[in-house]
Amino acid sequence: MRPILLTPGARPGVWRGALAWTEEDGGWQPWRLPPERIATAHAPVLVTRARMPAGVRAAVRTDAAALELRTWAAADDVTSLDVTVDGALWQRTALAAGAATSHVALPPGAKAVEVWLPQFGEVRIGPLVLHGATYAAATPGGGPRWVTYGSSITQCRSAAGPSETWPALVARRLGWELTCLGFAGECHLDPVAARAIARTPADLISLCLGGNVHGFASMSARTFPGQVSGFIQTIRDAHPSVPIAVLTPITSPPRERLPNQVGLTRDEIRAAVADAVRTLRSCGETRLHLIDGPVVLGPRDAHLLLDDALHPDADGYRLMADRLTPRLAAVAAHRRVP
Repeated sequence: MRPILLTPGARPGVWRGALAWTEEDGGWQPWRLPPERIATAHAPVLVTRARMPAGVRAAVRTDAAALELRTWAAADDVTSLDVTVDGALWQRTALAAGAATSHVALPPGAKAVEVWLPQFGEVRIGPLVLHGATYAAATPGGGPRWVTYGSSITQCRSAAGPSETWPALVARRLGWELTCLGFAGECHLDPVAARAIARTPADLISLCLGGNVHGFASMSARTFPGQVSGFIQTIRDAHPSVPIAVLTPITSPPRERLPNQVGLTRDEIRAAVADAVRTLRSCGETRLHLIDGPVVLGPRDAHLLLDDALHPDADGYRLMADRLTPRLAAVAAHRRVP
């Protein structure tokens, strides 16, 4: 029995979560921003982050006895590869710089298999190879299409694995089709990101705004609120009836009242995001919802932050998923956010 090969080019319904794929050096490169327009960002680090496959996965129903996947990682900062079977984690494989082939034996019989690519690290892939399979079909989608944008807190490098970032956990629990646009250090309301969200089919959009703007002092009190409003309105023009949730930054105790280089504290950044949302709602934006970051991860949860007192650890991301699942479900249903 010949193995079945599934490539992003030949079987795009299997491979999900990327905005585009390009063939590079004998492999397939996932992109989380449109590669043909990425140069307009004028931000080399954002380009690097856009080549990291957070939320990108293969979803297939098959009776295969085993799978294998060839990967090429650009550096040792790459995180792991996760395989789930019928919704439960089956195997997690650590990766490192260079080429590797991951082999995973699968349980017998028909099953739904997902292969989650690393949430951090530049990675190209070969075809997903299914051994001992008589059939392989893309797992039916059909769930709400969710696009989420944010910083490292959305990319979730320190999550236990790519299937356990908070966006992945929320999507798996609710049966949503995830497109994760979390870019560590690079959530600066770039027009290229707004346009990418605008052109991506969506039933729900969430935006976690302000953390990087505070950390890198990339905007001032004069420019930031207007940029938040403009970013949201660009998306709204393309998605006139889609619910949009806006999350303010989670708690980082040493940064709450510490002015950055342009004199803004994290508290003030959070207030500016909230003011932009309230202003848009007063202009008739009834499908725009605000979620306060400290409600998702607050001062009492500081023990779930890494030593930098900024990024959650694996348990912190799980708690974020626990708290965001009902809130985002309410937004999707256009109910009052709990």
